[in-house]
Amino acid sequence: MADRAGEALPGRRGQARRNDTLILEAAREVFLSDPKAPVAAVAEHAGVGISALYRRYPSKEDLLRRLCHDGLRRFIAEAEAAASDPHPLAALSGFLERIVAADVHSLTVHLAGTFTPTQEMHDDARRAGALAAGLAERAQAAGQLRPDVVAGDLDLVLEGCAAIRVPDPARTSELRHRYLRLLLDGLAAAPGSPPGRPPLPGPPPHGDLNWRWQQRP
Repeated sequence: MADRAGEALPGRRGQARRNDTLILEAAREVFLSDPKAPVAAVAEHAGVGISALYRRYPSKEDLLRRLCHDGLRRFIAEAEAAASDPHPLAALSGFLERIVAADVHSLTVHLAGTFTPTQEMHDDARRAGALAAGLAERAQAAGQLRPDVVAGDLDLVLEGCAAIRVPDPARTSELRHRYLRLLLDGLAAAPGSPPGRPPLPGPPPHGDLNWRWQQRP
């Protein structure tokens, strides 16, 4: 009997993991479409009971935090992987392409201000910024990235790509990668730099978007 009980436990754990995956996938779709949607809509979309959802995420805010923190962790993992690429501009370009493919910044654009970030999220955000800055600085040191680009510019490039959305997901992906390539061409150092291109207008972004993480009513 104990053996049978022991065998059943992994099954329950496996089901819990499957439910968690279904809930997170559904939550992403539901909240990117409507950040004000109730958690009941997530449970219905996931095909799980509301009690199963609440056992894992006691509140909507917990679920929103998990979604955004997962996206932040994906950003960090991709940036760390890119740091090992010996080709600076290819490393930066590949990193940005993978982040666009993962659609990480749609979460930021749609969900910022809908929950209170944890200290761990603030710490990871700083880590993400430092890693992105490191990729940019390495490409600049190699003379491959224009010298007036900062990590905040990369964030806004990614957000611009995330803003592209049409009803067909495959076409959305194509358009995002098309315009990312156009933007990457603008980020690259001009042949024969210096003097290169004229400087970018205005100062670079420096905390300009932090306001949106203040929780909205």
